[in-house]
Amino acid sequence: MKNGRRILAWIGIALILLMYVLTIIFAIMDNPNAKNWLMAAIFCTVAVPVIIYAIQLAVKHIPGVKFEPEENDEDPADEEGES
Repeated sequence: MKNGRRILAWIGIALILLMYVLTIIFAIMDNPNAKNWLMAAIFCTVAVPVIIYAIQLAVKHIPGVKFEPEENDEDPADEEGES
């Protein structure tokens, strides 16, 4: 699951960076749609991470997929209760 999260994170980063690069290119080319691309890039800055988070939540609830928390995600209260 940890590798899947990393892959989704890198895909999200690539999509957001691609949107901003396209926005800059169209602005330099003096394209009349540059404002629309900027609005799309701003929207993707919020929407892409939300969609990736939703995918992660959905994968956790698929039967047959075992979700194990990462080492850093353990609750410290659980360790105190064991002693």
